[in-house]
Amino acid sequence: MRADRKGDQVNALRVVKEPIELIMGDITEIAADAIVNPSNASLVLGSGVSGAIAAKGGPSIQEQMGKIGGCPVGSAVVTGAGTLKARHVIHAVGPQMGEGDEDNKLHNATLASLKKAEELKIGSIVFPAISTGVFGFPVERCAAIMISTALDHFATGSPRSLNRVIFCLWGKESFETFNKALDWLMPQM
Repeated sequence: MRADRKGDQVNALRVVKEPIELIMGDITEIAADAIVNPSNASLVLGSGVSGAIAAKGGPSIQEQMGKIGGCPVGSAVVTGAGTLKARHVIHAVGPQMGEGDEDNKLHNATLASLKKAEELKIGSIVFPAISTGVFGFPVERCAAIMISTALDHFATGSPRSLNRVIFCLWGKESFETFNKALDWLMPQM
């Protein structure tokens, strides 16, 4: 683990184990092909990561989401990124704790996002810890499911445009939890 620096300021903690990268920071500040918004099924930008995307990306993102109308849990849709540094926003609908089959739904939302990235023929995607905010999903389970889903996606051997999956975590505790999961899932590196 090392701190990346821009000038004299520490930007984020960062871990790279190709093709996975972990960053502690603000997902709205990352210049990538796509960032993932942990959305609700109504596709309404709310608080947390969604609120930050709404604030920094401008109203066009919510306008596009409104035209789509909704998205089932475990699925994903794509909009433009407004004024964000990313080119696209992939809105993944994760599970709420207590609704049942949460692990499978989170796996499906992660996989749907990866598939949308491949459909867009892009090289990089940035995920937050989906469903761990107001939806109450445990961070440890989230980290294991999301990282293993990404690794499985790369293990298929199919031709792909996607070559970089970044997990952008808000706060040191979430970052360290994802880092432990990555060490457990990729111990050889």
